[in-house]
Amino acid sequence: MHVSQFPLTSALTDLVVGDMLFFPPIFKSVLLGFFFWLAIHPLIRHKIYSGQVWHPTLLDLSLFFLCVSAALAVLR
Repeated sequence: MHVSQFPLTSALTDLVVGDMLFFPPIFKSVLLGFFFWLAIHPLIRHKIYSGQVWHPTLLDLSLFFLCVSAALAVLR
């Protein structure tokens, strides 16, 4: 007799349905925002790392945050 690792009253039954995982909307927006960032970043990379920007990594992270915010707006 096969006994499931997680009983039906487990908290994971809300997250796992068969073999599919439930991805919350924030994960979807981060994933979509990452692809937006991948499209935009090469276009302005020379400007970011040219020395005209005070902190290139901070600008890069800000750009990623804006892409995730835009993706969340698109998904809603």
